[in-house]
Amino acid sequence: MTARAERERKPWSLRRRLLAAIVAASTVLWLASLGIVTMIAWIETNEVFDDALEESGQMLMAATTDWQQRGLLARAQEGRGPDRKVDMQYQIVVGGQVVQRTSGAPSQPFVRHFDDSHGFADPEVEQRRWRVFVVRDEERQFEVQVGQRYKKRYDILQELAEHLWLPVAGFLLLLALVCWLLTGRVLKPLRATVSKIAAKSPGDLAQVELAGQPRELLPIVQALNGVLGRLDVALQSERRFTADAAHELRTPLAGLHMHVQLLQRQHPELVAPFQKLRRDITRVTALVDSLLTLARLDPLARAQVATTPVALAPLLEQLLASHAQEATSRNMALSVRCELDIVEADPAMLDILLRNLLDNALRYCPDGSRIEIVAERHAGRPRIGVRDNGPGVDNASRQRLSERFFRVLGQQQAGSGLGLSIVKRIADLHGMTLAFGPGLDGRGLGVTLDFPGACAP
Repeated sequence: MTARAERERKPWSLRRRLLAAIVAASTVLWLASLGIVTMIAWIETNEVFDDALEESGQMLMAATTDWQQRGLLARAQEGRGPDRKVDMQYQIVVGGQVVQRTSGAPSQPFVRHFDDSHGFADPEVEQRRWRVFVVRDEERQFEVQVGQRYKKRYDILQELAEHLWLPVAGFLLLLALVCWLLTGRVLKPLRATVSKIAAKSPGDLAQVELAGQPRELLPIVQALNGVLGRLDVALQSERRFTADAAHELRTPLAGLHMHVQLLQRQHPELVAPFQKLRRDITRVTALVDSLLTLARLDPLARAQVATTPVALAPLLEQLLASHAQEATSRNMALSVRCELDIVEADPAMLDILLRNLLDNALRYCPDGSRIEIVAERHAGRPRIGVRDNGPGVDNASRQRLSERFFRVLGQQQAGSGLGLSIVKRIADLHGMTLAFGPGLDGRGLGVTLDFPGACAP
């Protein structure tokens, strides 16, 4: 076995793949977002430092004047609007008095009684908080105090945040989208397993494949396979029992029927009781035959049904001929309207299906009724319908007609309740759609079978 085949056979961890995918995507997007944030911060920082350089230049220019000449250094404000980012203000303080200042600086010193040669302070002047740097000359004759309002610093942070929120939000959305796609890809085997389980029909108890399953899902799949295995054994045992019991009953029932006929000839005075006994035996024999038919159909899957083109007209004519005598004796009108030449089906199963439908109509319709078999195109698909104008079935009972051993209450006719169950099973094996509705003349019962695919002209 190759190394690749060994890796494919070995169960993989869904958690590890999901974690690796999310961490990798988050790392790549985080690095990309960090690069964009750094670039924006670099641009904003350059603007702030450029503004600080300009402010410093203006202050140095102002400092060249005679500091003993009191005055307002308005030149530091020329050409500058209220939108300055740094907005540093300058004071020259001598003996606790401001002798020169910029127009934005207060008339009183930022800081009084500063003892160090230089340093920072956070005074509140005229109800405004300032960040101030103080430097004194060596002879302590004057002080230079440079201040900046804290509000300006907050404005810089706010502007930076306004530039950053959109890229950051965009990357968060991109991260969410990438994680969504990655988790969907990682969880694809899980969805595939769910689809396989959901697609199983009551007759499909095959094991779910373990190859390629994630490690976290293996215990669930193994437990499900155990349940499916036990169900398959139980159903196989039940089907074998039904088939064996029905097969074993056929021989004694046939013998019993012959004995009853013989006794009827020997005792003509007991014709009525023997006739009733023969009808009961016939009914039990039909039940056994139906059980045998279901026992043969139940294990089959749709893929096992070999369909071939079936000429429909000869099949319907043969079906009509085989029931003509019974229909004539009961004054019932049988008619066939065939507009289809060929349908794809298993010939034997299609014959069983149609015979059960016609037998069911003949059994439950009173004498003098009409029964019509129609083969036609409907919405581009083959459709076969069997309709009658008999007593019909109420809407609630129609939903249960294909259930095994279900019989409509109040029926006086003998029956096993398996005929339409056989029809439903054959329809499922062929992919047909079975439906029950009203029959002829707005009454009775109508049974329709829609074949899959397009029909032959």
